[in-house]
Amino acid sequence: MLKVEGIDVFYGDLQVLWEVSFEVKEGEILVLVGANGAGKSTTLKTISSLLTPQKGRIMFNGEPIHSLKPFQVLERGVAQVPEGRRLFGEMSVEENLLMGSLSPHAKAKRQQTLEWIYELFPRVKERRKQAAGTLSGGEQQMVAIGRGLMSLPKILMFDEPSLGLSPLLVEHIFELVKKVNQEGLTVLLVEQNVHNTLAMCDRAYVLENGRIALTGSGQELMANPHVREAYLGL
Repeated sequence: MLKVEGIDVFYGDLQVLWEVSFEVKEGEILVLVGANGAGKSTTLKTISSLLTPQKGRIMFNGEPIHSLKPFQVLERGVAQVPEGRRLFGEMSVEENLLMGSLSPHAKAKRQQTLEWIYELFPRVKERRKQAAGTLSGGEQQMVAIGRGLMSLPKILMFDEPSLGLSPLLVEHIFELVKKVNQEGLTVLLVEQNVHNTLAMCDRAYVLENGRIALTGSGQELMANPHVREAYLGL
């Protein structure tokens, strides 16, 4: 479905990714794990076309997307739930959700999709008239996920969805990610919370210092001595 093929990515003169390659298959939860600064968020920004690779290419359903504008990537069905949620705090929950459905395809089905979001996240429906900035961290993350779903994506990418949340809310957010996947969406998840993500994913890649270091199923990587020592503290 999504293929990242040998991309090199720079911030100015500073190279951040070196020949990064991986594939996300339709219907799966694929995880990119790694320490802070490993290049995980940069990878997602490059897929979303917020950054342009100097080498390599990104294919989505057989079509190159690395040279498209960000809104064109979104229209193809690639959406991202950004790190830190990035909601419009003074706007209502519902107004934030509607901001995710600005493309012609999504706008045509806006009301139907909104009702689906409210079925998925009853708490969001309860808060729909409330200013998004007054919500708890967990509630804001639900709204951010809902906004991503409003674009009717084929693949939804999550950038550190558990960041800054309490352990109880972290468990809840990962349940929401699984719920989204069970609704038929392919998921690409970037996380520092290695234990939770490896326990729930179909496959995973370990990104270290801008390079893919390891790959395998979640269970295989949880049993890997390097992963256990470096990321699980075992």
